[in-house]
Amino acid sequence: MNAPSPTLYDRRMVGWLSVGQLITWGSVFYAFALLMEPVERELGLSRAQSSLAFSLALLAEGALAWPVGRWIDRGHERAVMAGGSLAVAAGLLLHSLVQGALGFYLAWTLLGAGLAATLYNPAFSIVTRRFPHDFRRAIITLTFLGGLASTVFIPLVAWLIAELGWRHALWVLAGIHLFVCVPLHARVLRHAPPPATPTAPTTPAPTAGKATGAAPGSHPASHYMRSAPFLFVGVFTVLLMAVTAALPPHMVSLLRGAGLAESWAIALPAGIGLVQVLGRALLYFFEHHFDLHLANRLIPCLIPIGLLALLAGAAHPGAAVLFVFFYGMGNGMLTIVKGTAIAQYVNREHVATLNGALGLPSAIARALAPLMLGVLWQPDTGYTTGLWVLLGASVVAVLALVAAQRWRDAAGTAA
Repeated sequence: MNAPSPTLYDRRMVGWLSVGQLITWGSVFYAFALLMEPVERELGLSRAQSSLAFSLALLAEGALAWPVGRWIDRGHERAVMAGGSLAVAAGLLLHSLVQGALGFYLAWTLLGAGLAATLYNPAFSIVTRRFPHDFRRAIITLTFLGGLASTVFIPLVAWLIAELGWRHALWVLAGIHLFVCVPLHARVLRHAPPPATPTAPTTPAPTAGKATGAAPGSHPASHYMRSAPFLFVGVFTVLLMAVTAALPPHMVSLLRGAGLAESWAIALPAGIGLVQVLGRALLYFFEHHFDLHLANRLIPCLIPIGLLALLAGAAHPGAAVLFVFFYGMGNGMLTIVKGTAIAQYVNREHVATLNGALGLPSAIARALAPLMLGVLWQPDTGYTTGLWVLLGASVVAVLALVAAQRWRDAAGTAA
């Protein structure tokens, strides 16, 4: 049996999957910041104790990324995402009933397991398997609504907590997953492509402006995990996941330290979601007018450019505005680059498994990066040392992606 035949691009299916992304990112990932303080007050937790719950969720998400990827590659995508939405609903209900730290940690560990099966990685892998010739456009579309999750759900969750209390607010969020996301995934993910079996290996030469990857079925997934392109893409992904995870929890304090007034220090981070969506829209409408691989090299550069602007501007408010703009644009488009890098430079057939293999190191990096930035903060110099560390990590990440591209080009030329 050869690789599954590609199917025609289904805009409606991708649109419904985007709705699931909006709900899951907004009601779980972004809702934590709003739930943290009332939970701390009622359960008597410190900030460190409450933050541990989110770290446990990220670690659970990463630990399950590998088996989730394997299940998707074997054709079980419907069960994975519908089951993940069910786990999220159960985790939110459990969260509403907690009476102590242990129950709080168990609830967020379960939520992390649900996120592993419902966020971008599984969705990206599914559209890559179904639409191998249009997966990049599908991934950009998925991230449009996902990028607006904070804009929609932060005010919604804040209103629910104010009107109903945090426990009953969680009931509403759980109901949304149970009655919207579970049936949504169960319905739109029918007729999954069957798993592919290995055939004779071939390696096409990359074409400018087109998404490339190893020929379907050329080798088992373990072969690609030992390849240089996979290792380079892994370094790129893990380092930039750490950089982009380190900044959000410190963003307001960082901008205050850069000299912005309190209102701007609050407003600019809230607007990052809109800037991210703007970046993705530009990529969606104009990507066919420039070389795809050149774009993949340039987009991650926006992150270190933003960090450099902030460091160079010191306490100048204009530098903070430039930082937010470049970071928001870069982070918005970077989601697409990270989501497609494995398929373009390593292999398309095993994309879910290969992305899953990066899940645990990425989760560990995401969990430790905010703590690292806090530890490096100093009363006299603020975040300067930590920002230099993040700048160095982002530059290494860009160079790793360039290395993966060149290695892939050399392999294609040799073939």
